Amino acid sequence: MTTETAACTSNSVPTSIEDVSPSYLQLTTKLKLVSQLRRVSSVLDYDRTVFMPQADECAADRGAQMAALAQVIHEKATDKEIGTLIERALKDLEASSADEFQEERRVLELSKKSFEKNDRISAELEARKAKLSSESYGMWTKARAESDYSMFEPYLKNCFDVAMEVADAQRDDDSVPLYTQMLDDYETGMSAERIDEIFDEIKNELVPLISLVLGDTATAPSTDPLKGEFPVEKQQVMNEQIVKSIGYDKNFGRIDVSVHPFTSSLGAHDVRITSRFSKDEWYQGLAGSVHEAGHAMYEQNLGNSGLSIDSALSMGVHESQSLFWERHVGLSKPFWRYATPILQESFGESFKYSPEALYGAVNAVSRSFIRVEADELTYPSHVILRYTIEKEVIEGKLNVSDIPYRWNGLVQDTLSVDVPSDSKGCLQDVHWSMLAFGYFPTYLLGAACAAQLAHFCHQDIPDMDEKISNGEFAEIKAWLTSKVHRHGSRYKSLDQLLTEQVGEPLNPQYFVKYLKDKYTKLYGCD
Repeated sequence: MTTETAACTSNSVPTSIEDVSPSYLQLTTKLKLVSQLRRVSSVLDYDRTVFMPQADECAADRGAQMAALAQVIHEKATDKEIGTLIERALKDLEASSADEFQEERRVLELSKKSFEKNDRISAELEARKAKLSSESYGMWTKARAESDYSMFEPYLKNCFDVAMEVADAQRDDDSVPLYTQMLDDYETGMSAERIDEIFDEIKNELVPLISLVLGDTATAPSTDPLKGEFPVEKQQVMNEQIVKSIGYDKNFGRIDVSVHPFTSSLGAHDVRITSRFSKDEWYQGLAGSVHEAGHAMYEQNLGNSGLSIDSALSMGVHESQSLFWERHVGLSKPFWRYATPILQESFGESFKYSPEALYGAVNAVSRSFIRVEADELTYPSHVILRYTIEKEVIEGKLNVSDIPYRWNGLVQDTLSVDVPSDSKGCLQDVHWSMLAFGYFPTYLLGAACAAQLAHFCHQDIPDMDEKISNGEFAEIKAWLTSKVHRHGSRYKSLDQLLTEQVGEPLNPQYFVKYLKDKYTKLYGCD
């Protein structure tokens, strides 16, 4: 064999990560173990929420089980050897070309960031945070029942203080604003300054639009099709048929009932959803089912490596997948041409509403105090309000004692309604008692992202409306898998994902145009 031939033969055999970095393999073994333990925790939590007996003694036993498992997970996730193996693997890859081992480099980047964030939190601070969250949740439920903010105020003050202490410990650059650091837990790569730009653009367009649609000259659609008696068993069968048709694979999941709808990923091959139902109204159950199916399809189409690279990129991206199906499919005219016969078969001869009547009913707009009951036109105002308040507190611009006054004023400014009580105002959400500051904005980022994805999906699938009318959803789901699902956390932010996949970062004008076009036409004020 000549030297030239030998060189060609050698170059034709790619170098494997096993050859380059044994440390990388040791690291991923440890990381996959942590992933599996977290999945076990998810199984326990799902059982607690859906199946477990409701006796206090059962709850106490399960709490002890989950606490013990959480301690094991924390110990293994913060094992000092993980940090050592990350540094060794990074050093091993220094001699390789930048084009080689890109997946492995991203795994190391994500792992290092996660490890360092966890490592910067002392055991004492972590324990104090967990204890405060439990105590604050208990007091929040009591304060909400009594509609008395003063009961919750000192606990909420502590929640803000401890959350800021955690964020300060986690940031590696003091120039990073505390709120931006908090956002990183939910919307990685998105700064508060960037969100300000997006939300200001949305708010400036939607406040006058809401006034127009709910004004005296507009004609509201009837909501009569939503009212009546609808057997829960028939709703469950109908909803399962619809969520399976849009692409949720029940062979690798379950559909159950819970107080609050949610999605739980116990692994790539076991992604479960829940919904809730009322015999007096059928749409909320269907909307919840479709919404959770959107979350679940994202999880079902992620990779199954057990590493963070194959996890959802951010909460905003996750929410975009649920809202794509709930709103841009499930609230569209074509969808009701598809779904109306299914509802008529489920609810019998007395349910004689047309697709147009059902489309109008499910898209009706109203001013609501409660975020979770809000329609898609007024919902952004609820999110921006919460974002504004928590950001002002963290920036030192608002005292916790003044939150009710600030809340009520913002509701009046954006929705023109007076908040009658704390329970229908600043005490309505659980998030702050859980120290989840930075979570709220992901709801609206997801809505804007869903509208942008829907725009480009229509471009790439010109007969998308016809396919929806015919109940043909496979190509739409495949498009989302290609553009979003399969990438997991390979990109560094929602903006980068959109730039690479549809050609531009998050642009709220797609969301604004969608709402303007839809609601001015539906309400006859275009």
